[in-house]
Amino acid sequence: MYKKVPSVIFRTVKKRTQAGDAPTVEWSDRNSAEMFAKTRSILFSLPGAFTPICSTFQLPLFDSLYSDFNALGIDKIFCVSVNDPFVMEAWGDASNVKNVELIPDGNGEFTRKMGMLVHKDNLSFGMRSWRYAAIIDDQQIEAWFEEPGFADNSPEDPYGETAPQALLDFLRA
Repeated sequence: MYKKVPSVIFRTVKKRTQAGDAPTVEWSDRNSAEMFAKTRSILFSLPGAFTPICSTFQLPLFDSLYSDFNALGIDKIFCVSVNDPFVMEAWGDASNVKNVELIPDGNGEFTRKMGMLVHKDNLSFGMRSWRYAAIIDDQQIEAWFEEPGFADNSPEDPYGETAPQALLDFLRA
């Protein structure tokens, strides 16, 4: 599989300021094609910031294993979630991640174009991403990892195929 990463604009919070009682936000628009150009990266997606598996295992493990990934030729690690920029910013602050860049896909456009947008109405989440991971080399998907059971309103939230160790095992093979 050598599918190309879709080109979308991610809106992120660049800076917040406070002038008296009026808070202001400076936005940064980032193009996914530029983010994944000329670099070998890992992209992993998860159902939501602050959710149990995502916050307890997936995000912190990718962050703590960055040096292992880097030694195997990975330059950057990105985490994308169908959450708004403020939620992703707060989750990054609360998680204290140093090596994973959090990407807010607030309207789910990137996730939809990746073919991974699902309904999670059964959990009151609305539209979210199915859990997946990819190794991307200069915008081309080199390897794909996806949890089994892809479905709208799945009663399960599998985690294993997209765990950092699975990607490390692939890179070491």
